Amino acid sequence: MPRVAGDAAIFWEPDGYRTVGRNIMGRHSAGRAYLQAAVAANCGGDLWAYAAHQRSAEAFASDVRTIDNSVTPRWCARHRLDQLEGIGALYYPGPDIEEMARLRLRRRADAYSLCGVTHTTASHRAMDALSKTIVQPLMPWDAIICTSRAVLETARMAREAEVEQLRWRFGAGVTIPEGPQLPVIPLGIHCDEYFIDEAERARARAELGIAADEVVALFVGRLSFHAKAHPDAMAQALEALAVEKGRKLALIQCGWWSNDAAENAYRSGMADAAPHVRALWTDGREPAEQRRSWAAADLFISLSDNLQETFGLTPLEAMAAGLPVVVSDWDGYKDTVRDGEDGYRIRTALPRPGTGTMLAERYEAGTISYDQYCGFACMLVPVDLAQLKARLAVLVDDAAKRRAMGAAARARVRAAYDWSVVYGLYRELWAELGAIRGAARAFTSVRAALEAAPRVAAGRGDPMRYFGHYASAQIGPDTPVARAERPDGLDYERLREHPLFSFAKQVLTEPAVAEAVRAAAATPTNVASLARRIGKSVNDTVFIVAALAKMGLVSIAWPE
Repeated sequence: MPRVAGDAAIFWEPDGYRTVGRNIMGRHSAGRAYLQAAVAANCGGDLWAYAAHQRSAEAFASDVRTIDNSVTPRWCARHRLDQLEGIGALYYPGPDIEEMARLRLRRRADAYSLCGVTHTTASHRAMDALSKTIVQPLMPWDAIICTSRAVLETARMAREAEVEQLRWRFGAGVTIPEGPQLPVIPLGIHCDEYFIDEAERARARAELGIAADEVVALFVGRLSFHAKAHPDAMAQALEALAVEKGRKLALIQCGWWSNDAAENAYRSGMADAAPHVRALWTDGREPAEQRRSWAAADLFISLSDNLQETFGLTPLEAMAAGLPVVVSDWDGYKDTVRDGEDGYRIRTALPRPGTGTMLAERYEAGTISYDQYCGFACMLVPVDLAQLKARLAVLVDDAAKRRAMGAAARARVRAAYDWSVVYGLYRELWAELGAIRGAARAFTSVRAALEAAPRVAAGRGDPMRYFGHYASAQIGPDTPVARAERPDGLDYERLREHPLFSFAKQVLTEPAVAEAVRAAAATPTNVASLARRIGKSVNDTVFIVAALAKMGLVSIAWPE
């Protein structure tokens, strides 16, 4: 029975797990937090990275030891599918796990489980990953984690559309295989990182020059009006309250712009729409600046209105910081924020199905970019401005209400969204997938189907097979081989180090083996006999002989 994994190996490329640089995305923050959770869960134990190169493995080891030196980082090279089978599961920080499923065929379709996770689902790549799961070698013991119920519904519709196309193409009776599981598991945060006491709040407000009677709203995230959250409704509502109530209001926008044009748009938009609201701008890429912003705020606001958002981490971070949250009733926010308890969700609207065909067509045709696709769609998502003003008014006027909602929010996020809880759900999922793998093999029909599965994905096969007809002849067990000498007298060891050949060093045999072949071929022989004499398989010996012939160190008999 396949092993039921406690933890999955981590598909590792540093970019997916680091929050450095000038263009930090939600997936980077989620990836870093996931790594911290995995390390914390394996204190004193091993944690596996599935990485292509040693330098990536070394980066993984460095990151793990920085978090907790008691954890032993281990490296599983990408071709070591036997090691993955022993681990039992592989975690990939995205939904597109089909390439790994194709690679897995080289071992067995049930050798281990694959586990991906959604981030954005609006791009063609993401939608293809969700829709085409049923035509890829993805199995019921695999999973793509949906971070919200909204994502699950999108995935369901994408699958249904793919099924309709398959039935059109192959007939209504075509068998649709069971695809991977689509469990809903949220992203998490490390709640303790956001704990802020009253002394820190007072210090942060003083550093930002915030008066005692000034109420501060906070937005955190990329300052991207087309791809994150359009700021106009937020500015309008705060301005109306400032004028109608005569209250001192400030808005901290803690984030970063992608370019100067975006910065100018934000600054001028705020000045035009909310001249009576003090605008403060802090750099969300700087941890100290972001923490100061959390500490200085009285409430959090995020009116997400874009298609590429699926979950939204910043409301959870705000809740962990003890802030009441005002968010749009949109995507994953519907799961995380309890309206009237942790804060408020503000109604949103979207044109009915059928009205977005033009956007989809132009994006698919390439006449608009992905950014334009998201941005144009966000222009069609109004929020209920009257409701927004009313809900903000409650929080602006009532400090006790803010404190009560903030406390409820903090308790909620610790109970349901702390990584110590969420990572436990991941572990439960991996164990369940392992159990499904084990149970499946108890059925004769499943075993037969697995045995009949191809051992390599179409288009990923042996190049000597796909391109064998390019050559005049093929080297095989009966190919005659004889020792040869180069005119320049260079031997294998020197040639192997020469730049004309050293580029392929990782697939060239060791000098001792090469010399054993040449010694055995001093008397003309064939590949099969050489294989027996050097203790290698025939295929390995064919490989060695071909390279030595390329170097002019053996000769082969050519067909007439």
